[in-house]
Amino acid sequence: MAELKFDGDDVPPELKLGELSVTYSRSGVPTYRVEIWHEGLNRHRLLRASDTRELENKASLLAADWANRWLAIQTRADGKELASARTEEAQQAIRALEQLLARALTSNSTIRWDDLREETPFPTPPPDEPARPQYPREPDRSDSQFRATPGFLDRMLGRGPRLEAEAENRWRRAKAHWQQRTSSLDAAYQEASRDFELANDAWRSDKRTYEQQQREANAAIEAKREGYESSDATAIEWYFERVLSASDYPDWMPQEFDLEMRSDSKMILVSYSVPALDAMPRLREVTYVASREEMREKDLTDAQARNLYDSVLYQICLRTVHEILESDYAGTVASAVFNGYVTAIDPTNGKVATTCILSLQVTRDEFDDLDLAKVEPKACFKALKGVGSSKLHSMAAVAPIMEMSRTDARFVSSREVTGLLDESVNLATMDWEDFEHLTREIFEAEFRSHGGEVKVTQSSRDGGVDAIAFDPDPIRGGKIVIQAKRYTNTVSVAAVRDLYGTVMNEGATKGILVTTSDYGPDAYRFAKDKPLTLMNGSNLLHLLEKHGHRAHIDRNSL
Repeated sequence: MAELKFDGDDVPPELKLGELSVTYSRSGVPTYRVEIWHEGLNRHRLLRASDTRELENKASLLAADWANRWLAIQTRADGKELASARTEEAQQAIRALEQLLARALTSNSTIRWDDLREETPFPTPPPDEPARPQYPREPDRSDSQFRATPGFLDRMLGRGPRLEAEAENRWRRAKAHWQQRTSSLDAAYQEASRDFELANDAWRSDKRTYEQQQREANAAIEAKREGYESSDATAIEWYFERVLSASDYPDWMPQEFDLEMRSDSKMILVSYSVPALDAMPRLREVTYVASREEMREKDLTDAQARNLYDSVLYQICLRTVHEILESDYAGTVASAVFNGYVTAIDPTNGKVATTCILSLQVTRDEFDDLDLAKVEPKACFKALKGVGSSKLHSMAAVAPIMEMSRTDARFVSSREVTGLLDESVNLATMDWEDFEHLTREIFEAEFRSHGGEVKVTQSSRDGGVDAIAFDPDPIRGGKIVIQAKRYTNTVSVAAVRDLYGTVMNEGATKGILVTTSDYGPDAYRFAKDKPLTLMNGSNLLHLLEKHGHRAHIDRNSL
């Protein structure tokens, strides 16, 4: 993962930046995260964005704001003025929470497809062609320095021939030096030309790869647009993940969710990770005590914080449904289900738990009949027959009105294969269908410890999905596509591109490609920074051994 950098060179020592990380939704939409601290101000923030450039901008703006605040303290700015500024910042944060729903009503959530296309020209300039050498002037025998000009005395003493010989020698030495110099310049130019040709070939290759990947990415965007407009479920899920990911929430909110589209009923289900109460900012006011030269902070009361927290959750629910229906220009959704999950300490047992605490099902007609600018969020939620306790902050669990399903018509019964393995079994010669079941079985053993499951799909030998793993976590979990390729030759980058396309089309969080052979450098290069894992034969044997099975791979025996 590339490092995140600030704009400018002067980064104050008080500012610390965490490691850049990225997660992918089940449809492959990335979210980049980085933590940032200011030790002087005792401030911490988790920043999120859909790409690294946006994240760098956010980090730079926040760093500049903190730098100004720190400078004000360092230069002993007026305490009352500083306290007033911090109070205004706290009040703005509270107002932002009170207006979560209202702010969404003033913006258009519809995705502009052209904005998703990558049209940036190849950023690396071509190498500079070497300049032709500037040759020194060739010595001319007629030049004055090479002519003998005997004087009267020279002629009288007969020194003319000697002077002629000396002039001839000067010319020959100058000629030899010129030839040596031009030869050296020629050699340097030829070497520079060869280096240029190599660099230019590499540049052209990188440019072709960049443009090919750009065309593929744009073609994938166009395919998503066509899929969404033709009511393809996975494309619809991908579209609304983009919509919700682009929604502007405060940085401290998790903004993690999962989607499932049921095209037959035109219903979309949203499992949304709502923030915990203790994550919500509570600072209300800052005053300056001049006699002690200190700042005194005042927080919302417990009752105020709980009321605001409940309002925030109701607003998130209504806002999410609004953004989906408002952005659905193709009319693919007739009704929506919102399930809000919170991960926090359960007050009944003191353990961390993930619990559904509010659930709502609403039709488009019901929702379109609302004037969201004037509703009271809790009353509106209840009027729409939403399910949730009267006090959401109590974390009282409710049964979701409807839960996501894992049904897939492609799933078939699996069979055990590992029991037949021993060191004599050559995986390279195993029946291809047995190899797919082996892959399912060994990954099921790997995922079982986390409560996951793996299902094998109908065998087709066409490079499609061979198995699907499910992570049971209701928010961060999802679908993992697994492809098994019992190959003897090196797996080409085309197979890895196909896997990435399958991950996108399946709405999966990740793709795993397993082979008995290995991958070329182009394959590894393509998989870099994508939600893809490439497992070669050596990795596969190690995974088998981890779960108590042995075999070998001998591609030369074929």
